[in-house]
Amino acid sequence: MKLTQTAYAKINLALHVRARRDDGFHELETLFAFVDAGDQLVARTANADSLTTVGEFAGALDNPFDNIVMRALSKLPRPDGLAITLEKNLPVAAGLGGGSADAGAVFRIIRDAHGLPDDWRERAAKLGADVPACVESVTCIGRGTGTELEPVESDLTGMAVLLVNPRVPLATGPVFEAWDGMDREALPEGPVSKIAREGRNDLRAPAISLCPAIADVLRALATVNPWMCEMSGSGATCFALFEHVEERDRAAETLATDHPDWWQMRGFLR
Repeated sequence: MKLTQTAYAKINLALHVRARRDDGFHELETLFAFVDAGDQLVARTANADSLTTVGEFAGALDNPFDNIVMRALSKLPRPDGLAITLEKNLPVAAGLGGGSADAGAVFRIIRDAHGLPDDWRERAAKLGADVPACVESVTCIGRGTGTELEPVESDLTGMAVLLVNPRVPLATGPVFEAWDGMDREALPEGPVSKIAREGRNDLRAPAISLCPAIADVLRALATVNPWMCEMSGSGATCFALFEHVEERDRAAETLATDHPDWWQMRGFLR
């Protein structure tokens, strides 16, 4: 048996931090969306579970035995082992849910081969707050720590996306610690396009305080006439949406010329 899955890059079209919880986590309201590109996983039946990492960012996964892919495999019952090859195309600690997306792809691989247990959402949440959303990889509103999900119809499906990262890893924990604690109101109501345009990312300012290059990326994206641009998650990746693929491709070429050291990926919203 051979199964393949794309670990779709996650972006937050809006991310409102409402409060710090008693358990140390943060109360969130976020609009998740997914790009039709990301890491690639190939799984084959084997006697025991194993993981091989390849690709541009494989070297950032310094302990394959503690990789979230292996932990996801350990959460799900099945009759056979799986030998997985992970092509790591997304930067690590980048606000794209890369590890969570990889775990989500593992859940889909096992779903397609054997089905998932009824409590798969709880099992996914134990791996990380973004993992349940990444299993489905559809546009949804996340509340609580991001695990209370409400799928929504998106009027942005098919929109051209450009992801840009200054190649600076940025851990999530310090960004949340740098948040100023101010509740700036709930997500707007209305269609996805309205929430995206009128919402905000409350982690942008604390992320820029730790990684000033994010501001450089956002300034550069603003000059190429996107429909909107914003930082994703806790950074440092930023995204721009375009109404026409030609506009996105021209923007990508301009940024590649002006900033050849930045990472970028093109795709479309799922």
